[in-house]
Amino acid sequence: MTSKSAWELPDVSGLVVGVLGGTGDQGRGLAYRLAKAGQKVIIGSRAAERAHAAAEELGLGVEGADNAECARRSDVVIVAVPWEGHAKTLEGLRDVLTGKLVVDCVNPLGFDKQGAYALKPEEGSAAQQAAALLPESRVTAAFHHLSAVLLQDTSVDEIDTDVMVLGESRADTDIVQALAGRIPGMRGVFAGRLRNAHQVESLVANLISVNRRYKAHSGLRVTEV
Repeated sequence: MTSKSAWELPDVSGLVVGVLGGTGDQGRGLAYRLAKAGQKVIIGSRAAERAHAAAEELGLGVEGADNAECARRSDVVIVAVPWEGHAKTLEGLRDVLTGKLVVDCVNPLGFDKQGAYALKPEEGSAAQQAAALLPESRVTAAFHHLSAVLLQDTSVDEIDTDVMVLGESRADTDIVQALAGRIPGMRGVFAGRLRNAHQVESLVANLISVNRRYKAHSGLRVTEV
């Protein structure tokens, strides 16, 4: 009997993906890329009208709904809300997210005259805060290091980057890796348990500094795997 390959991932093409905060730059970009890859995508927003408008602009079969309906109708729910509204949004969706696979991509950052810097949530990271607020959900962390500009640029066919995926369940992180891999140029790489999410979220502050210095839209590649 041969052992399972680390790169043997499930077929996720039939899963419905909801994007909470899908009217923001990061959420809209992820929704566009996943829908373009053939995934069924629902954009969520506090205001259903804004979600409907964003979905109509994107096309590709994307639908819009308020956050609760988006979460209810989705198999996988990506959390792409601003850090300031992270806890409140998830608290209000605890029941409807029960049993769902939740993918947190929120980066807790502060900004001052010296640029971006990482914030340290009381729970350790945004992903750990999500896990604490959603005890009946399957919380993972991924999609932190993506340029919202590139994600939304319709002239860019491939996103040249790896996606660090964290979580407690191999089955769940495999699903998230497989979703990332549906986007051309992108690869999902397992990067540890949720306790390791802080440094992954924090690295975005460094990437912002890279982008400012080199006028780029930088991403990450993991070598030797």
